[in-house]
Amino acid sequence: MAVTSLVTHLLRSVSLRASRHTRHQAALFAVSLTLGGCGGGSGTEAILGGDQDPDPVIVDFALAYVARPIRDGDGANLLSVNPRDPARFRPGAELRIRDRASPSSAELVITAGLFEPDVGGAPAQYDIRDLSVSYDGLRLLFGLRAPRLPNAPEEDQPTWNIWVYDHETRELRRVIESDITAEAGQDLAPRFLPDGRILFASTRQRQARAILLDEGKPQFTAQDEDRQRPAFALHVMTDDGSEIRQITFSPSGDLYPAVLGDGRVVFSRWDNVTATDRISLYSVQPDGRNLQLLYGIHSHESGPHGTRIEFVETAELPDGRLLGLLRPFGESARQTALPVAIDTANFIDNEQPTFGATGLLGPAQEPLFGSDLVLDDLDIAEQGRYAVATPLFDGSPRTLVAWSQCRLEDPQVTDPPRFVACTPANLADPRYIEAPPLYGIWMRDNSADTQQPVVVGQEGLAISDIAVLAPRTAPPVLLDGAPGIDLDPDLVEAGAGALHVRSVYDFAGTSSVNIEAVRDPAATAAAARPARFLRLVKAVSMPDDDLVELPGTAFGRSTAQLMREVVGYAMIEPDGSVMVRVPADVAFWPEVLDANGRRIGNRHQNWLHVRAGETLSCNGCHTPTSLAPHGRLDAEPPSANPGAPTTGSPFPNASPALLADAGESMAEVRARILGIPAPDMDLVFTDLWTDSDLRALDEPFAYRYASLATSPPVDPGCSVSWTASCRITINYETHIHPLWSVDRPVFDTDGVTELENHTCTGCHAPVDDMQLPMVPPGQLDLSDGPSADQPAHFLSYRELLFPDNRQIVENNVLIDEFVPVLDDNGQPVFQVDVNGDLILDADGNRIPVMTTVAVQPPLSVAGARASPRFFARFAAGADHAAYLTPAELKLLSEWIDIGGQYYNDPFAVPQD
Repeated sequence: MAVTSLVTHLLRSVSLRASRHTRHQAALFAVSLTLGGCGGGSGTEAILGGDQDPDPVIVDFALAYVARPIRDGDGANLLSVNPRDPARFRPGAELRIRDRASPSSAELVITAGLFEPDVGGAPAQYDIRDLSVSYDGLRLLFGLRAPRLPNAPEEDQPTWNIWVYDHETRELRRVIESDITAEAGQDLAPRFLPDGRILFASTRQRQARAILLDEGKPQFTAQDEDRQRPAFALHVMTDDGSEIRQITFSPSGDLYPAVLGDGRVVFSRWDNVTATDRISLYSVQPDGRNLQLLYGIHSHESGPHGTRIEFVETAELPDGRLLGLLRPFGESARQTALPVAIDTANFIDNEQPTFGATGLLGPAQEPLFGSDLVLDDLDIAEQGRYAVATPLFDGSPRTLVAWSQCRLEDPQVTDPPRFVACTPANLADPRYIEAPPLYGIWMRDNSADTQQPVVVGQEGLAISDIAVLAPRTAPPVLLDGAPGIDLDPDLVEAGAGALHVRSVYDFAGTSSVNIEAVRDPAATAAAARPARFLRLVKAVSMPDDDLVELPGTAFGRSTAQLMREVVGYAMIEPDGSVMVRVPADVAFWPEVLDANGRRIGNRHQNWLHVRAGETLSCNGCHTPTSLAPHGRLDAEPPSANPGAPTTGSPFPNASPALLADAGESMAEVRARILGIPAPDMDLVFTDLWTDSDLRALDEPFAYRYASLATSPPVDPGCSVSWTASCRITINYETHIHPLWSVDRPVFDTDGVTELENHTCTGCHAPVDDMQLPMVPPGQLDLSDGPSADQPAHFLSYRELLFPDNRQIVENNVLIDEFVPVLDDNGQPVFQVDVNGDLILDADGNRIPVMTTVAVQPPLSVAGARASPRFFARFAAGADHAAYLTPAELKLLSEWIDIGGQYYNDPFAVPQD
């Protein structure tokens, strides 16, 4: 077939129905190679079929795309992408635009000449990403980073800025005019909201930085939870770059936002608490309210052939499903993605339907262009590789994609390189490896299963973004919350929101207790209720090393929890419900506690936030192993808490002062009548629910910081009147270690005669009262001074949290104990030389192999309930009962529950 006729045939309809077969792959490959320079010149003007008539199905709107070099002048790969590092600078990109999405349309590089040429006259090397279009189809938004400044340090290099191109006027401008304001953070992934404002991801952290000042800290850009780079959060601004507001507050990163058809925002959140490390889809309103999980936290092993994947770069399809790009976990050297349609309306995970869609089997993810695509860089992608996909937003099933067909190369042939088709024979030939991708732009019609070329790939270049400047229907405008309408004005004034948990006993619609029995004061006393308090744990913003050096020792036994603060406590009502004020615009999570203030179960490990005046509601709790829908209200089963049975009456046998409305939780009744309670810095219980005419009220109790003989970890004013800036910040040296030396005399009934003294260091020390060496009781030395193992830590900290060697006193010296090593039969093991022959001592006796004896630490960073060797000693009837006060035990419990860190204030860490 002649080249021209073959091009015409390809432009009219390239069927992919048989694309898995080698003959079709070979044909497509041959066409692209043969026609790389046909009919359109060369360089940026080289187009496929430029002398051909436009295909009648090609879109009659402008097409914009980003072309970038695959390698730089030194041969370094510029195609490599990592969704966790979106601000990476890959110089050499160009923003190109065609007046029509057609192979025959002329092309213009609209960013050409934007910057002065480099020294020597070479074109300036800038970078561009994240194209998006206004709803009228006239304006193009994108992120752009200016060329590097020669000889300037990294902190003085340009940042990513948001730019806008008006296709009617051909005007190109930076959205934020002021250089100072524009360079205040890395700004990426812009999207127009239906009201004309711009949504984007940024490291500028506007509200979070202001809150640092309220906390008495300097303003700084917080690092992500890997402490590798600044954390991104979603922001909103007007189209002239003013009124910048932060709307999400994840410590690791929120990226790749898109606007759904109902006006909500869908985005990719990097959950990176402890070992979580996943990117899933979340939703939020444009003002930051109603943050919820949308999809995917249990679907990260759903890639082709079990590939671990991440969910990024979404757009809504005409049928309401989400087009999402699945990218491989970590680095992708070939920019590979798998475009899928995700049924988020009926599924919360690939094989987990929402409660309303119970019975659907899934999978929720449908690969759009073939199920056998390869994401792994090491495997040859026989069906080619996709890098980008975007719907046309015209109601049709057509999609524009960046696609590279499969081709191979012989690495021994380089001048010029030799490319061959992915035939079975070539795939089996060990000479060949997969060639660099040749991404071009194709029009994919899913209904006809056809794919047509729009822009041919060019050697050495790749397509990384595509957008069509076409009008589309704008979603409804979701107005920002207003005090007195959808925001509580008292909460707004206090800079707080509220959290309402309908019942902590609710696990996926099933209760762990009989709620109707446990909420009845006549049936269940407070002491018999398993859940008593809620702790609100806050993430501590991590500064970079230029501001504060934070060695691993600053975190203590484990860096998994980084640093944490507590913003307060709330009573859990008898039915397991709780409603409490929460500081607005901070990342926090709740923890359920017993009567001693010790966490029940695992840490929440998922960050929440509320905006000022907002009430965030959830039905209940979730276990880490459960796949049941959780974190998304419209996906969860109905609450296990039935609420009040009638309106205008109290709960059964409850106080007549607290009249309920039908269906209300006890927390809702209390908040409606008495107001939403502020958190308490102390652990305080007061019986509000028992009808005193039926039985005596449960005894109140309080574990207060004011009763400590040591320095409290909170501003005393916060214990009197909570504000949104109140924090409990526990540092070991300041707040925990002093407990061991508190004088604890026990007096006779006369109050004068000292019978004994329970001061911790009086016993847990390496010397006795006569200053003679002794083994500390329980092998636990709580005395002062730095540790010989780690001078940055006090000895007592290492003794409490690190494994140690058992010690004995020998010859009046405290030393590590050594015991013989035994084999599997319980027999001693003796020393042998390199030949396996026994080594004998001077008397001809065999020499046993000796080893130390490990002593496990009494505390575990997993929490107080995971540390029975310590806390059980202080229980009623135990040998250390009453040695520590309830307030001291509560302080120790909350410190170890949040991770047992050495420091929880980065600015308390000594600097060299």
